[in-house]
Amino acid sequence: MATSSHLNWLIIRNNNAFLLKKRDVKKPFSTEPNNLANVSSYRYSGIVHKKTVGVVPAADKKGFTTVLKKGKYAQRPAKNTVRVSFKAGPRRSLKKLKNLLTGSKYRKDLTQAALRRASAVLRSQKPVQTKAKKPSQVSAKKPE
Repeated sequence: MATSSHLNWLIIRNNNAFLLKKRDVKKPFSTEPNNLANVSSYRYSGIVHKKTVGVVPAADKKGFTTVLKKGKYAQRPAKNTVRVSFKAGPRRSLKKLKNLLTGSKYRKDLTQAALRRASAVLRSQKPVQTKAKKPSQVSAKKPE
C-alpha cells in the first residue's frame, strides 16, 4: 500500500537513523542519501519522495555522478535509481546537469541545490595550489 510523501515525512521527521542532532543547532542535519542540502527537511529528503536527486563524487575522483530516483519503480529498489556520470570539465558538466534537471522538468525545485552540490564536489577534486616561496636573496656585500 502506497502512502503519501507528506504522511511518510510526518512519521520519520523526528526519529530516523539518518538524523543528526547537535546542541545549540536549531535545525537538525541529515545524513541520508540523495539529500542535497544535508538538512532534515521535507523538501530535501531523499527517503520520502518518489523522485529525488543526489550528487556524489565519481568513483575515479574525476567529475561527479548524479543519482536520480524513478517514480515509476518506487516499489522496486533494484530498478529505481539511475546514475548519470559527468566528466567533461566543470563548466560543461554543470551546464549538462542544469539541462538534465530543467529540460525534463525533474524536480525543478532542486536544480539550484544540485548545481551547488556538484560545484562543491568539483571544487574538492581540484588540486590544492601551494604558493611557491621565492628563495630569499641574501645581499652579498662586495669586499672593497
